[in-house]
Amino acid sequence: MNQPRNVIHPRDEIMRTMDRIYRYRMTTTSGGNLSIRDSAGNIWITPARVDKGNLTRNDIVCVHQDGSIDGLHPPSSEFPFHKAIYETRPDINAIVHAHPVALVAFSISRQTPNTRLFHQAHSVCGKVGFAPYACPGSEALGESIAKMFAQSCDSVILENHGVVVGGSDLARTFERFEAFEFAGKTLVKANQLGEVRYLTDQQLKQAAQRGVDFESYDPGVASAKEQELRRQLCDFVRRGCRQRLLISTEGSFSARVDGESFLITPTQKDRELLRAEDFVLVDGDRREIGKLASRAARAHQTIYQKHPHVQAIVFAHPVNATAFSATDVPLDVRTIPESYVFLRDVQRAEYGVQYGNDGGIANYVSASNPAAILENDGVLVTGSSVLDVFDRLEVLESTAEAVIDAQAIGKVSVMPDSVIEELREAFHLK
Repeated sequence: MNQPRNVIHPRDEIMRTMDRIYRYRMTTTSGGNLSIRDSAGNIWITPARVDKGNLTRNDIVCVHQDGSIDGLHPPSSEFPFHKAIYETRPDINAIVHAHPVALVAFSISRQTPNTRLFHQAHSVCGKVGFAPYACPGSEALGESIAKMFAQSCDSVILENHGVVVGGSDLARTFERFEAFEFAGKTLVKANQLGEVRYLTDQQLKQAAQRGVDFESYDPGVASAKEQELRRQLCDFVRRGCRQRLLISTEGSFSARVDGESFLITPTQKDRELLRAEDFVLVDGDRREIGKLASRAARAHQTIYQKHPHVQAIVFAHPVNATAFSATDVPLDVRTIPESYVFLRDVQRAEYGVQYGNDGGIANYVSASNPAAILENDGVLVTGSSVLDVFDRLEVLESTAEAVIDAQAIGKVSVMPDSVIEELREAFHLK
């Protein structure tokens, strides 16, 4: 399915994207810059010395091909390296430069994140490079960065500086930037746990080849229940993105409509920007006409078929819980009563089971084990409603973060069997 035409003006697209980057705390008030090269060859870029948390469309600067400038402010001092990248790579039409904490950590330790941590990160981030230091705003910095992009790199760590990513348009570039930062943050956390496991060529190929083979159909008028579930999914997916439990290119959320049908997130659409009408109705081997269901739709369907009590499912990649998925360290949630009551004992599924056609993924969850860690692919959470699943996802991520943080203080002390038994009786747990 082709991408729709972009009809948003560069001023508005840059302003909205910078607002999102700042809101996600992936840059500071004075740090970072974005640009778009339009079809006429003009470069639209964020201004110099203007609060990145309070940009307006009129703050965005246009630099024409002849070097003349339209705008209320001078262009970013980093304009030279934007220009150098565009001259080097005709396929790149948008650039994001910022100083997100995890990627800055890699830049000051002179390393690059290994995106083989996850198939989606490896696919979205493209080839990764490292550009030697040069003074900010200098022609030398432009040459250093452009050299890496000339070698087909798409995501480049700048030594003692930050990161630059490029893409075909600003939406794809933001997704690349976000996925790169997600991989970096997860690696920082995973390295605190133990040895990190990376995906082989065969495993990456296995993930890339999965797909769904639904026929399209017209489901007719939506019931009130379907309409309400669409609203709930839309609200909670957006909340998940803003709380960094989901990112724009990762994760799938679904809700059962009736015995055979369910709503699920679409593929190839920014999760935070989803509208109620974007969710896809799946019924047996059919999916709603004109829409593409998530590539995880068959895995969701298998779980619904095996477990009638499950009414909602999420596959997600919150950083701390996902760090456990990239190591062999088990996540023991017997830490505080809430964690155990909500999650019970979290299972671990070997890599790729969710891509299989044998329905094996459904064996890793049950009424007494509603959540599972998926090796090198985040987490799976099930529940009795959209709210129930989201609540459990929050508890799972909070528990994982607390366990990782506790290891910096001392030995993690889990609740003994006697306390667990007391909780099981008090809360009528199976």
